[in-house]
Amino acid sequence: MRYASLGGDFMRRYSARGLLSGAAIMMVVMTLQSGTGQADTLFGAMEKAYVTNPTLNAARAGQRATDERVPQALSGWRPSVTVFGDARSESVVKNDQQQGWALRQERTESGSLAIALNQPVFQGFRTVESTKAAEAEVDAGQQGLLQTEQQVLFNVVQAYMDVYAGRQLVVLRRQDVAALQTQVTASNERFAVGEITRTDVAQSEARLAESRNALVQVQTRLAQDIATYIQLVGNEPGKLSYPKIAKLPKSLSSALDIAGEINPRLLAQAFVEVAANSNIGIARAALLPSAGLEARALTADSDFGEDRTGIRSASIAAQLSIPIYESGLAYSQVREAKQRASQSRIQLIEVARDVRSAVAQSWNEYMGLGQIIQNTKTQVRAAQLALTGVQQEYQAGTRTTLDVLDAQRELVSSQVLQVNAEKSRVVAGYQLLAAIGRLTARDIGLSVPLYEPEENYLRVRDKWIGTDVKTVD
Repeated sequence: MRYASLGGDFMRRYSARGLLSGAAIMMVVMTLQSGTGQADTLFGAMEKAYVTNPTLNAARAGQRATDERVPQALSGWRPSVTVFGDARSESVVKNDQQQGWALRQERTESGSLAIALNQPVFQGFRTVESTKAAEAEVDAGQQGLLQTEQQVLFNVVQAYMDVYAGRQLVVLRRQDVAALQTQVTASNERFAVGEITRTDVAQSEARLAESRNALVQVQTRLAQDIATYIQLVGNEPGKLSYPKIAKLPKSLSSALDIAGEINPRLLAQAFVEVAANSNIGIARAALLPSAGLEARALTADSDFGEDRTGIRSASIAAQLSIPIYESGLAYSQVREAKQRASQSRIQLIEVARDVRSAVAQSWNEYMGLGQIIQNTKTQVRAAQLALTGVQQEYQAGTRTTLDVLDAQRELVSSQVLQVNAEKSRVVAGYQLLAAIGRLTARDIGLSVPLYEPEENYLRVRDKWIGTDVKTVD
């Protein structure tokens, strides 16, 4: 019931914020189409997400858990101490001949206490290889954390630009509805005096209905984009401005070179390969001898009474184990580890190709969108001039209603193309940064306290005892 209550609280809270109720969503849209009083920059939104985004914070917690694999591996060098103890009470009934075979009860209490220390000396290089594998897994996890950071920041960029462009599209669609409403009014007036036919009026009314549908669609999409923004950033978007794109490489060749050096996905897979190679040594350890030392001390009392007798002993022993044949299991595990290592090497090649492809695609898309934006600006200017001319010719009677409606549609279509192209170019620019590996808080200069995964790793690496942890909930 407690969890049900919590769930209800969350549902009510988010419903109030406009995430569940359709009416509330549309209210948010109407409020935020022109923005609230608060202004949000793209970098400000990314800074909030960097600190508060649950996906990123969960990945950081997962990395802190991965850090513990190194002290777990290093424990193979360390001794283990175990204390054993027991106490017992026994009651025995005996026949006493001197007392005429009367029954006599005797009660004895005894116990023992032992302490044993085991120190591994050699485990077939298992600890060495386990430590190497664990360290490689930590390195891979840190690169994976950077990849998650990049993905979250890129999602924020996309959500920011979706809301920014969505608001512009709503304005354009409203202007289109207003223009077509004026056209319908003018058509009715001209029809009333017999200048045009009923067909002209119907054409105007059809285009108006079409424009109203387009307005509803962009409003609905904007509501969805606002919900996504809230999910990623944690608050509703205020006034948004067209952002500048962070510094990009000067050429595709330079971008590919940088990606080959710092792309976190590529580096993570390289560390995975290192761990896979160490796993071969871990499997091979089962075929090698192992040795260790054991020290043991024992104290035992047969009777805790006045006439107690005791045993005291201490011993130290060296142990050696040499495997002769393990039913073929260890050999199979070594072969499996070798195949896994081979798989990792092949996957590294695959990831390298994927990274190069992503960089090239992002670069070409970014450059192409720059040209598209220039063309759409020219298209918008030309469409505006064409509409003005057609409207004047319509008033002179040399153009039809359909000509005016088509010119209006072409203008709006070109304006929509321009808005989408400008949005897509910003997204493509940051996508290029992510493909390279530079869409991180450090690289783009976010004004936030940087999360350093190495700090937790160094804190726990050589820790011998203790269960305290630092968490971010």
